[in-house]
Amino acid sequence: MPKVEVMWSVISRRVSRKICIRSMSTENNDTPTPVYPKFVPVEQNKITSVSKSDAFTFRLVSYNILAQAYVKSIVFPHSPSPCLKWKARSPIILDVVKSLDADILCLQELDEYDKFYKGKIEQNDYSSIYIKRSGKKLDGCGIFYKHDKLELVIEEKIDYNDLANLVLDESSSVEQKEKALDTNNKGAEKGKTARDLGDPNDPYVRLKRDCVGIMAAFKFKKPYQHYVIVANTHIYWDPEWADVKLAQVKYLLSRVAEFKKMVSEKFECTPSVVVAGDFNSVPGDKVYEYIVSGGSAFPAPECSEDLPMPLCSVYAYTRGEPKSTNCTPGFTGTLDYILFSPSEGIEPVAYLELPEAESPDIIGGLPNYYHPSDHLPIGAEFAVV
Repeated sequence: MPKVEVMWSVISRRVSRKICIRSMSTENNDTPTPVYPKFVPVEQNKITSVSKSDAFTFRLVSYNILAQAYVKSIVFPHSPSPCLKWKARSPIILDVVKSLDADILCLQELDEYDKFYKGKIEQNDYSSIYIKRSGKKLDGCGIFYKHDKLELVIEEKIDYNDLANLVLDESSSVEQKEKALDTNNKGAEKGKTARDLGDPNDPYVRLKRDCVGIMAAFKFKKPYQHYVIVANTHIYWDPEWADVKLAQVKYLLSRVAEFKKMVSEKFECTPSVVVAGDFNSVPGDKVYEYIVSGGSAFPAPECSEDLPMPLCSVYAYTRGEPKSTNCTPGFTGTLDYILFSPSEGIEPVAYLELPEAESPDIIGGLPNYYHPSDHLPIGAEFAVV
């Protein structure tokens, strides 16, 4: 969902709604059908890779599906009201996910996991793992995988609230910690922003954002036993709290590096690594630069003595970052990424197409009849080399 809740005036609501309705109209006045994106082969003159016919490949898709708990007309005044209803959105999300035919699905803002998505998606030969956000949040992150192709060998969950305990001064009392946490929870219940939740200078309050991630090691069953580590995460949203985002990303990559080392030793293998999710950070900012630099530009002593592994963005590596993966009148930009280590046994041979900036299916903002979420799915097909 958009991470800045803008209160639109009556005029702006009318204008944005007219734009959206106009962009989605058809000659027969029929409701437009959802867009089902396709995978586009990487241009071989840019990247030397094994051709799809000669290599074992797998598809990974990352998608912030927009938790129904956050779908409110006041947040999405530009969206036609039918597009915000659970009974309309949920089957379209399922159809889009199914059409992508991914071997691994990394979903963020995944609510209704036990009651709906787990059973519905697993009907298509998937198994899944899930972590719910801390506190009273209703959504979380899930990884669905094709069980006929992949075997789950080990998993770990990541709770970024653990960062608060890592940076607390040793003199802080248990009573102070509990008071700060109580302030945070009460503020969240009233829908306040982070700056309203207690003392923003208190690291225990500042870092308690209830954000999570999950990672797992998989072994391919055929044609040979290759291991791949997949991490899925959703980083904190507020653009004014870049330090919190950076702390979370540092912690994520340090945990992935430790996980990789453990998997390598336990299974005597050299696993490939893919990290995906909604990072709520745009290309070029400090969080993005840290992610793609492997930690060299921004040392992270509070996370780990070992530098995280170097990572590349699939889209930057193959075709350049897209103009946007999150589209609303209040914000349009790229927030979602699939990261991989190009020297560790996998190489992208295709990526999931994204609409151009002036494409009629995104003009006016999302969600709409074409796209059930305010985010667009991103994806990559990797060859094991």
